[in-house]
Amino acid sequence: MDSSSSSSSVDLNSGFSSKTKTFQSLRPPLLLPPESSPLSAASYALSLQQNTSPWLKSTAFIDSSTGRRISFSDFRQRVVSLASSIQNTLRLSKNDVAFVLSPNSTHIPILYFSLLSLGIVISPANPLSTESELLRQIKLTKPVIAFATSRNFQKLPKLKHPAVLIDSPEFESMMTNTNTGYLKFETVEVNQSDLAAIMYSSGTTGDVKGVKLTQQNFIASIANYHAQRPERNSPAVMLYTVPLFHVFGFHYILKSVTLTETVVVMERFDLKKMLKTVEDFKVTQLVVAPPVVVAMAKGSVTHGYDLSSLEAVGSGGAPLGKDVMQAFGDRFPNIILFQGYGLTETAGAAFRAATTEEMLRRGSVGRLLANSEAKIVDADTGIVLPPGEQGELWIKGPTIMQGYFDDPKNTSETLMPGGWLRTGDLCYIDHHGYLFVVDRLKELIKYKGYQVAPAELEQLLQSHPEIVDAAVIPYPDEEAGQLPMAFVVRRPRSSLVKEQVIDFISKQVAPYKKIRRVAFVSSIPKSPSGKILRKELKRIHLTGSKL
Repeated sequence: MDSSSSSSSVDLNSGFSSKTKTFQSLRPPLLLPPESSPLSAASYALSLQQNTSPWLKSTAFIDSSTGRRISFSDFRQRVVSLASSIQNTLRLSKNDVAFVLSPNSTHIPILYFSLLSLGIVISPANPLSTESELLRQIKLTKPVIAFATSRNFQKLPKLKHPAVLIDSPEFESMMTNTNTGYLKFETVEVNQSDLAAIMYSSGTTGDVKGVKLTQQNFIASIANYHAQRPERNSPAVMLYTVPLFHVFGFHYILKSVTLTETVVVMERFDLKKMLKTVEDFKVTQLVVAPPVVVAMAKGSVTHGYDLSSLEAVGSGGAPLGKDVMQAFGDRFPNIILFQGYGLTETAGAAFRAATTEEMLRRGSVGRLLANSEAKIVDADTGIVLPPGEQGELWIKGPTIMQGYFDDPKNTSETLMPGGWLRTGDLCYIDHHGYLFVVDRLKELIKYKGYQVAPAELEQLLQSHPEIVDAAVIPYPDEEAGQLPMAFVVRRPRSSLVKEQVIDFISKQVAPYKKIRRVAFVSSIPKSPSGKILRKELKRIHLTGSKL
């Protein structure tokens, strides 16, 4: 097709092409490094920083519990020293898989950059995983070595090499041994098409899958952030409450090094400690999962903390409701709350709010990244839909995964001809190119032929002043097929009863969307990124018949 005729068919407001029926990115095209030139994501991030940052000697990482700081110049030296130790002492080679099992620490970014620069594939896992869960992951990806902590390495089976303890004096010396480090470090030719990481999908809908992400996937992700970097007079101070073993934290570390942001690292999330950390280290931006936004918007938990340094709070992992966003805005009028959308399969963000104007588009998760395309497909008919219509979101671009590790069936069901990734999410893109996430297609409740989105009901429930948290799942019913059932966490000392919950929702939704059953629980099970683990609720409550 003639490019001039195809570009003339693109609506400049939404990015929708009437000819191709796809949404083009509204952002300026990125000039990415030629695919054939050898380059690791770590080298790319550091070179962009070196060439464009005025703050090369500023603080890179701060340990929130000890206050210990690592400067960017120290960070770069430690990356080289550790890479040399990994190469010479541990004898690891390009394409080896390294399992990483650790809570957040300032050592993790140094480890990631070292492994990426050597072409060693990073396979990070949740340190709270059980032995059987870890064994499944290790059987899948066959790592030759594990980097773990003294608290959790016992859970691991024996691998080719002994486990390296990240919290040991030996690891510290591997990062600081500069005598031999610079002399013996051999540069490895890492290609952009090489695997950078195998990340485990959250497994909310089935068995765990190993998502294959390349160096190029992360290079494209880094380039997008760098192109949209905001003007600042001093480095941003970031606090990630998300785990670094998750793609959310993983790609944010790459982004923060690229943009010379100071990152405050918390080992374990605790809401009050988070607020104290914001106060102590003058944090300018928080990155959180939705439950944290709900807690800040609704509770008295923020009273007594100085949050005046906070400029913005970014949320991802699951959609936020407009009511929660409104409540947060009313409570913190000087803090911008914004959302992003991404999957492990998109190497992090695929849509995000990059400017203040985009961040203020309430309920939206932002606009499509540069060099990417999207389409909304009717899940039943396969027809591609125009702006404003709900369907399954498909994405195409340089951040899309290579496939699932050793899993051709799931790969062929998710990656479509032409390079399109089926996200499994019910979404729509409005007439200004903003994405709105409705729910997971697989989570939809089928009530008498109608489709009910649990996320919509959850957001309404969370707007109730006496409800701290909520989840909705399908409850089997002979007549209706499935009934919407709510699990509700009440505010302490609340006297809220089931009938009040049912009545509260019924006044706000169509009859088929009404909540039909309610159970009060002490907490809602969630993945590290904040997604509700509905299958856990079903397993505990529907099979156990505790209602």
